[in-house]
Amino acid sequence: MYQVKLFNKISKVGLDRLDPAEYTCSEDFDQYDAVLVRSAKLHDTKFPENLKCIARAGAGVNNIPLDHCAEEGIVVFNTPGANANAVKELVVCGLMLASRDIVGGIEWTKSLAGTPDIGPAAEKGKSKFAGPEIMGKRLGVIGLGAIGVQVANAAVGLDMEVWGYDPYLSVDGALKLSRAVKHITDVNEIFANCDYITLHVPLTPDTKYLINEDAVAKMKDGVRIINIARGELVDEDVMAAALACGKVARYVSDFASDAMLAQKNAVIMPHLGASTPESEDNCAKMAAAEIREFLEYGTIRNSVNFPNLKVPYEGGHRLCLIHKNVPNMIAQITSTLSAQGMNIENMGNRSRGDYAYTIVDVNGVPTDAVLDAIRAVDGMIRVRSIENL
Repeated sequence: MYQVKLFNKISKVGLDRLDPAEYTCSEDFDQYDAVLVRSAKLHDTKFPENLKCIARAGAGVNNIPLDHCAEEGIVVFNTPGANANAVKELVVCGLMLASRDIVGGIEWTKSLAGTPDIGPAAEKGKSKFAGPEIMGKRLGVIGLGAIGVQVANAAVGLDMEVWGYDPYLSVDGALKLSRAVKHITDVNEIFANCDYITLHVPLTPDTKYLINEDAVAKMKDGVRIINIARGELVDEDVMAAALACGKVARYVSDFASDAMLAQKNAVIMPHLGASTPESEDNCAKMAAAEIREFLEYGTIRNSVNFPNLKVPYEGGHRLCLIHKNVPNMIAQITSTLSAQGMNIENMGNRSRGDYAYTIVDVNGVPTDAVLDAIRAVDGMIRVRSIENL
């Protein structure tokens, strides 16, 4: 019986993917094999030794200590694309909010309650909230992953001229991207030429403060910026100054802060990006499937700290080995198994940075002596034996 710790409320349709005969899910476990989490911060959490994997029901994983998990052989998954449509729709809304002062107009209209002849009064004041149309304007999409591609394609459908930047554009992303999107190889071209800019990159040391003083200085006067990705992609001190002087006409963000709430031309939402029942269901289903495939078959899919690997099962007993990505590792594994009298039926290996993952199917059931011998291999981090595939 696998125990799955819940750090947030997880959609029931996701939990239903875990067979109750094999899995128990609870918020109260002290010892657990897997974690399902959404936004709870886990950096200060002391994990039990038997924790094998963490699945984040969402795309961003900055709430999870990835380096620590890699060192301990804990596989971390995310759910790319599961919430893409929800975020795309909010970005489209953000384009409208960035263009016209819709929020200000709504609040002003509320203040007219009880005014005689309210209709004419509202008409008289509406010019204060006017703004440009997006049709024919140039949109720069920075990041063409699952969400960025959908945003770019939607904007093409809204008759915008779309420029897209992503130095790591995948083959799958390229195939899904509309041919009308102009692929840009230098992000500075987007800064210098686009009327609207929307951010769709993960938060990393390289992308933190992507929108900084230098980037803003290159932008067109009156540029409009949408950030539904991560708050720290934007230097808020720079943004506050740019909004105050009109360099940035409007900033739409999904991340609340005192600095941005104080700005007249900032539209700040309470992290609504993936807050749809459809998105939460999709993320939960994908996260549960990732946990199940890993615990039951050793398959790694959508990991952010270890390589993805799926090995067809061709019989025997399966060993799942997480180890350092160092020379001679496979030779050590195979020779150790051979010395213990185990014959390899099938195997697969992938590496990612400093770490690697190997799946080995062997004949017979490995004894404790066999498992201890594998654990003793220099560079081995975690050894797991799966029975009854």
